[in-house]
Amino acid sequence: MKIQLGALIKDSLEALIKQGSLPENISPEIQIERARNKQHGDFACNIALALAKIAKCNPRDLAQRIVQNLPASNLIEKTEIAGPGFINFWMASDTLYKVVATILDQGDQFGRYHFSKPHSVQIEFVSANPTGPLHVGHGRGAAYGAALAQLLSTAGYTVQSEYYVNDAGRQMDILATSVWLRYLELMGQKVPFPVNGYKGDYILPMATALKSTEGSAYSAETDMVIADIPPDEVVGGDKEAHIDGLIARCKKILGPEKYKTLFNRVLEAMVSDIRNDLTEFGVHFDNWFSERQLADDGSIDTLIEELQNKELIYKKEGALWFKSTAYGDEKDRVVVRENGQKTYFASDIAYHRNKLQRGFDNIIDIFGADHHGYIPRVKAAITATGDDAERLTVLLVQFAVLYRGTEKLQMSTRSGEFVTLRQLRKDVGNDAARFFYVMRKCEQHLDFDLELAKSKSNENPVYYIQYAHARICSVMKQLEDAGHQADLQQGVAQLHVLKEEHETTLMTTLLRYPELIQSAAKQYEPHQLAHYLRELANQFHTYYNAHKFIVDDAVTRNARLALITATRQVLVNGLAILGVSAPESM
Repeated sequence: MKIQLGALIKDSLEALIKQGSLPENISPEIQIERARNKQHGDFACNIALALAKIAKCNPRDLAQRIVQNLPASNLIEKTEIAGPGFINFWMASDTLYKVVATILDQGDQFGRYHFSKPHSVQIEFVSANPTGPLHVGHGRGAAYGAALAQLLSTAGYTVQSEYYVNDAGRQMDILATSVWLRYLELMGQKVPFPVNGYKGDYILPMATALKSTEGSAYSAETDMVIADIPPDEVVGGDKEAHIDGLIARCKKILGPEKYKTLFNRVLEAMVSDIRNDLTEFGVHFDNWFSERQLADDGSIDTLIEELQNKELIYKKEGALWFKSTAYGDEKDRVVVRENGQKTYFASDIAYHRNKLQRGFDNIIDIFGADHHGYIPRVKAAITATGDDAERLTVLLVQFAVLYRGTEKLQMSTRSGEFVTLRQLRKDVGNDAARFFYVMRKCEQHLDFDLELAKSKSNENPVYYIQYAHARICSVMKQLEDAGHQADLQQGVAQLHVLKEEHETTLMTTLLRYPELIQSAAKQYEPHQLAHYLRELANQFHTYYNAHKFIVDDAVTRNARLALITATRQVLVNGLAILGVSAPESM
């Protein structure tokens, strides 16, 4: 309803511009709020107060002109100018009934908005390094990002979702070398495993697969591997120098072709595992973008050269530094290390330029909360390269803390307690995981109660919402068993018989759904939808407990069935955005 009112007010403002009462080229934000007191109508708008100075007139006088130029609409019963210039709106009495008809007519398209010129948005999320399985922290980013992408798409935006694969750089070399060292163990070599190597259980299957397909072709004697390598931390050495030495030795022993084969096999295995995990979680990406592409096509080198030409790169202690302090960052950042290796930051600058050059109106990065300090340096780089940093929005997702009842679970790899997203999904199911992850604002800490997520009780919000949908399906099954058929078309025609408070409350909440979608999308807050669905479910359960739907009177029966069928449709639509199923039985 806010959308329709906003369109009417916009038409009125355009009429005033043509009349010369308002200057041309104004694009005010039309804010419409639900009235807190029904005596003041259903909605209120402060547009006259916002434009009074521009119009050079009294706000109440401008409000009167706006009302006089509103297009005729059967949505509005009356208007009233209140206080210093607020415009209050009373909606027509049959508006509530019309929403039921609209829902039944539009089905899964109800709440979906279509812009004449859609705003394009690209959302990048998860983007975990392919050096290990996804953990529960990644799960929250995945659920939030996927829900936000669906929410924006429903609100009328053109959306592309993207996973940025960090498949270049030192961490991938550490992973490949870790697999090689485990392979050597399988071949009978006793090479001490490095402190900085990847020790997860997922390494061994990749090493086993290498042995199975390549036999001894990648083997080497222990002395060849460790000779003259800097000592590791456990014997008083430098763990970083030690792992770098092992990486160099791995590359030397295997040679370029074998190392490339090893690297690519390990990368493919990890990306495939991540992709499968996300697919099983109901999270899909339109594009998987490789970091190596930026190196292969020269994007990183070109960008560094451009910044050098602008005198924004300087050399210090053998490394190349970007002058990010010139653009508000707290310190300058290394883009090329003293050993000639480019940093992740150098790749990220090139990656963001690539995204902006693809023509999206806005790009959204969803980072973990520990990346807070990364925002100013990325925006500094975007500005330095001549792009508009305002086109980038960075949203931070806090980690989830797992509880079993009142017991906080340890989240270390040694504990074995729900470290991976796969383990969490197996324990509580996709629906509970997807819903619980988006119940709070992304920047708020999330306490994830595993026992609550699995419980079949009213306290479990996802169960409570799904149960509302299943109850409605059960009513329709009972109707069939009783030998009746629902005449929804007749029910829509007779909705005026629904006078009970539970019924008007339910219809009022259904009416809010399209505006809720727009509000949640504008603020990047899928949790608004989660709360709305819980409220809608609660109102239905209350209605269900207070009234019978399958009554003898056909007029009342069909009207109530039309109402609860519309409710079921909105539950389905909202849950779909959040990536949660709507079961017909519980």
